Parts: sequence; structure tokens; C-alpha cells
Amino acid sequence: MSETIVFKVGTSTLIHETGRLNLQRMEELVEVISDVMNRGNRVALVTSGAIGVGVGKLGLSSRPRDTAGKQAAATVGQCELMFMYDKMFSQYDHKVGQLLITKNDIADPRRHQNLVNAFEKLFDYGAIPIINENDAVAVEEIVFGDNDSLSAEVAIVINADRLIMLTETDGLYDSNPFKNPEAKRISCVERIDDKVCACAGESTSSFGTGGMITKIHAAKRATEAGIETYVIGGSRPKDVYKLLEGEDVGTYFKAVK
Repeated sequence: MSETIVFKVGTSTLIHETGRLNLQRMEELVEVISDVMNRGNRVALVTSGAIGVGVGKLGLSSRPRDTAGKQAAATVGQCELMFMYDKMFSQYDHKVGQLLITKNDIADPRRHQNLVNAFEKLFDYGAIPIINENDAVAVEEIVFGDNDSLSAEVAIVINADRLIMLTETDGLYDSNPFKNPEAKRISCVERIDDKVCACAGESTSSFGTGGMITKIHAAKRATEAGIETYVIGGSRPKDVYKLLEGEDVGTYFKAVK
């Protein structure tokens, strides 16, 4: 049975600490998504990384702190990201389309419907929508601030069956696995409450935003809309196959029926 699946990939999955693209990882991700498409599923990809890639492309020593610097880095990085996605997906005979979204595109009824129409037409044409926040026009009032939240909203807009977030850790742990070697992965979350939120640590990436807490908030938003949500390790994109076959991979957040 075909499904509609939203993949969200974080900056730490896509780029090296130098800010340059992790080409091997990106190739694996594209291959897996292409194969999932070949099975008859509809797929959308929410991608982070524009600012991080822009930082590397521009030769900056660190991520800019000012809004104008972030916007400039995003415009450079987004070009590079889409060029690589287009090139890699075309090797598997798949087409891609870019959507840059702000909160207003979701909140405003007219723009929301236009967005729904654009997604539906892309799916009709057999294309993969590749979505990012519109960092180039980013101001606090109109942005989500992290692509985890954006991925949940996209999943709701397209009435997805699953949201799969690939990140720097292979799921939610009961404590920070980078600091505590005894930390245990939480395989399944029946209900997102304060105890679950307390398990979230901070992001370890120098170029990304968010962290596990934003993924939990996104999972809450998606699961309350009836969308099964998963957080898995981005370093092994082929674990998506295991997930789709029902194996215990990452952390599964059960949808609220």
C-alpha cells in the first residue's frame, strides 16, 4: 500500500564540521528516498543546511550571528543544496521542485491553499518537493526557526502517513548519549509529556539549530494530527528500510488516533 512520507534531514547529517557537503551521506539519502519513491510512495523532503553550506562555500569561520549574515549565507547555500539534490536525484530518474516556506504560507488561508495546490501538482507530476524555510527573508515574526517544526507542518499540509526525521543521534535517549555512555534509547513513545521533554538535550552541531527538544515538539504536533513520527540516526540513511519493515530503529512516536 502506497504512503505519503515526509523526510526531514538535519544540517548535521548533510555537512561536515568544515561546512562542506557530506557527499557520501547525501548520496545515500538520495538513493534511499529514490527507492522509497520507486515503491509507489509519495515523498516530500524537508532539508536543513542552507546556512551551514553557505558558511562553508563563503569560507566563513563560523555561522553568522546577525540576520543579514545568515540571509546572505542562506542564499549561497540554498543554491548549492538544490544543485546537488537535482543532480543526485536525476541519476535515479527523479525530478525535484523547490519550495521555500514561511509561517505566513501556512497560516494565511489563501496562501495555505495555494501551497496545498502546489504540493498536489508536484505529486501529480511525479516530482519530489524539496522544502526549506525561506531563510533569505527571515525575520522573527514569519519564520518557524527550525525545520523540525516546519516538517511537522508540511506533513499536516499534505496529509502524510509518516514523518521521518534524520538527525545526529539515533533516537531519543533517557539522558544525553554524548555525555552518558549508559544512556538508553527510548524505542517507543506512547504519549509526549513533560517527562519525555525532559529527556531532550542540546544540539551538538556547530552549524545547525534546534536539537532533540524541537524534534519532540514537532513529533507532538504531527502525532496529534494522526501522523506516525520517527526520529532516527542520519548517519545511516539505509536504516529507513528497517524502519519501513517494522524493525526497532530510532524512536517511534505513536500517532494519536
